[in-house]
Amino acid sequence: NFKDGDKVSGVYYCKSKQSAVSRAGKEYENVILSDKTGSIDTKIWDPNSLAIKEFSPSDFVEVSGMVSLYNGKLQFKLDSARVADEGEYNPTDYMASSRFDIEEMSKEFFDMIKSINNKYLRTLLENIFVEDTEFFNIFKKASAAKSVHHGYLGGLLEHSLSVARLTSLMCSNYDYANRDLAVTAAMLHDVGKIRELSPFPENDYTDEGNLIGHIVIGYGMLVERIAKIDGFPHILAQELEHCILSHHGELEYGSPKRPSLVESWILAAADKLDANLEVIRCDLNSKNSNAWLDYNKLLDCKIRRTEI
Repeated sequence: NFKDGDKVSGVYYCKSKQSAVSRAGKEYENVILSDKTGSIDTKIWDPNSLAIKEFSPSDFVEVSGMVSLYNGKLQFKLDSARVADEGEYNPTDYMASSRFDIEEMSKEFFDMIKSINNKYLRTLLENIFVEDTEFFNIFKKASAAKSVHHGYLGGLLEHSLSVARLTSLMCSNYDYANRDLAVTAAMLHDVGKIRELSPFPENDYTDEGNLIGHIVIGYGMLVERIAKIDGFPHILAQELEHCILSHHGELEYGSPKRPSLVESWILAAADKLDANLEVIRCDLNSKNSNAWLDYNKLLDCKIRRTEI
């Protein structure tokens, strides 16, 4: 909710902090500060200032400074900073949450599993999400991203459920698609993110996430689970694994394979649509009341509000 020109003070969570050097050779620091409403790019232009006390990533920091607009994005310039004392903050205030009830989403997610007719695919989903309660407790509270889309508590469940809904709807329109395969792939497509990203409030890339990435992590998890199901058809396993490996649609977007099945094309389209519309929703919810919002670098366009 920050606006250009705002003077801000308060306690925020430090997600990252890195030293850098400007083109003029001046040292400064890049910082990402966050709370439950989101994150902001933050700069410390004078790291040696007496008002800037030492702090590190994962610290809760009491800061003050000025918000400004730079290259179409808000930036927070710190004038003072120090590690906050215990009692000055409540950690739960720094965990952004889905606007939907997690337990209600979980029930719908389980109902979606019951709608799968193929016994092998349904068994796989039940083994992962229903019987492995420890796994699902992690899954339902996980984030779907560090910052781009659904980057909050319950975001992974919300995104996976939304993509499954869209996939099911598209399969009803294209009756030559295998709904069981497509919906199963939709529910599983981002399971690797529970290891790609660390838990809240950190919600940052793990070493495994940086080195391998959620697509390959998820593929490995799937191969391991399928191997434990007697008689799981080999070709069905390959088709499902292909959907996971190709769900970003293009090689340049991180997919090891481009879609080669009707179901993988449907999944890639549903995944991209849900992610982009969540980015737009966040933009529309900003305090910017203009009809045309600021240029969105991720979507490479400006978004206009429509009158309801």
